[in-house]
Amino acid sequence: MNPYSGHDFFGFFSVFFSRMCLLISGKLPLDQMASDEIQWFVLLFLGLALSFLGSFLVLKQMTMLANALSHTILLGIVTSFLLFHSFFSIEHLESSFTSMKVLWIASLVSGIFTVLLTQFCTKILHLQEDASIGLVFTTLFAAGILLVTLYTKNMHLGTEAVMGNIDALHFDDVKVAAGLAAVSVFFGVVFFRGFYLTAFDGGLAKSLGWPVSFLNYLLMVLTAAGAIASFRAVGVLLFLSFLVGPTLISLRYTHSVRKLIMLSFGISAISSLLSIALSRHSLTVFKAPLSTSGLVVTVLFLVYLAVLLSSFFKKTKTIQKT
Repeated sequence: MNPYSGHDFFGFFSVFFSRMCLLISGKLPLDQMASDEIQWFVLLFLGLALSFLGSFLVLKQMTMLANALSHTILLGIVTSFLLFHSFFSIEHLESSFTSMKVLWIASLVSGIFTVLLTQFCTKILHLQEDASIGLVFTTLFAAGILLVTLYTKNMHLGTEAVMGNIDALHFDDVKVAAGLAAVSVFFGVVFFRGFYLTAFDGGLAKSLGWPVSFLNYLLMVLTAAGAIASFRAVGVLLFLSFLVGPTLISLRYTHSVRKLIMLSFGISAISSLLSIALSRHSLTVFKAPLSTSGLVVTVLFLVYLAVLLSSFFKKTKTIQKT
């Protein structure tokens, strides 16, 4: 039985922190974590990875390309599903580890294809970058929707591929999120100086010997991997808000890139825990099973709105004093 069943908002935290103490002391095995704890650890590791990626995407003004990636990987998901159904007669694509690996690879390929096609339109066809993103984004996403409409009417294609299903997460999903976080942190540490320079002055970074194009592609590949790793937890449609929201909030308080990444991670971790607690409270008190991933996005929006209002009132008081 779930130890959080029947607990309200404050009761959730009482149980959560007591079980975290058992987990840290080793008295509670990792594979015996409750679903609420698995949800938080998945969101925690995703927040760590996406805080790094989101910070540089916002600084480089590349969030629209990240938005395109979060949608166009649907084409890879549907394509891999159709291939498995045709050749292996598999009705449930997420039913085996092998099929999940194929889904991941196909989605990553579609993400890389999105980046390459956008660069082709920008550099070869000489379209503006925003026009290239809009053209590629709408075309590939429409192709994915078309395939869903034509070929998956009577087949089971997991809804978490689009909207997420955080309540269905398992301990293996924690490993996937932790792996993404480890890869992102590794490349972030190794290439931090290069990412930092390209975010503010690509010409200077190139003159200092940094491979600017390689770093841009690496950032996009990591973003595509983040979108794929997020689709079971928050879905590809909510991925962008979880990617950009904490960074936009953090930018109101710091202009240091290192502090920006750490503060973004802290905000995403706290927002995730609050959202899981609110979801449990809603189920216990009101018998209403609200979407935890939807609550995460809502909490981030409310925090950002509060930050904007606070800044507005501070400016108003300053103007009145002067």
